[in-house]
Amino acid sequence: MRNFFNFLKSKVFLIQLGLALLVLILVIFLALRWLNSTTNHNEFVEVPDFGKMSVPDMRKAVEEAHLRFEVLDSANFNPDYPRFSIIEQNPPAGNKVKENRKIYLTVNPSGYKQVTVPNIIQVTQRNATSMLRAVGLDVQRTSYIDQLGKDMVYYIKYKGKQIKPGDKLAKTSKIELVCGNGAIPDQARVQAESQ
Repeated sequence: MRNFFNFLKSKVFLIQLGLALLVLILVIFLALRWLNSTTNHNEFVEVPDFGKMSVPDMRKAVEEAHLRFEVLDSANFNPDYPRFSIIEQNPPAGNKVKENRKIYLTVNPSGYKQVTVPNIIQVTQRNATSMLRAVGLDVQRTSYIDQLGKDMVYYIKYKGKQIKPGDKLAKTSKIELVCGNGAIPDQARVQAESQ
């Protein structure tokens, strides 16, 4: 034990300790200088506004700003923006970021996505309207025909043509419901009167 304490007081140990501290200080100094040069300390780029830009224009703007980008999955179609244009970005425009920072972008698709027309035949007009709204379709109008089931849906029309449950339509499409008015159809009335 005495030899160990004598070694700690010896000139050789103190010289080695001094050299180790000097090397440590030199390594820290060089590491900080390297980090300063590679991280571009206090050097920022302003994020451009990519809103409503087409994808090719956005690519050019990203390159000019020395940034990178990643396109996230397309959002629901937004009619306020041109097709295939940028509708969202993160970080937002005007933020200061380091060069080569990745910008996350959301692109407006070419149109509304397709939805399946639910089976609303023989369903009340009120319930059918709710079911259609739930999938993103709108009831533009309701017309009535002579059928016994009052307010019961008998047909579905889109742009004047009859469609069937399971058909695909663009979201927000406006459709027409053809419902019964509660009256007996003419042929059934004629048969009932003849009996």
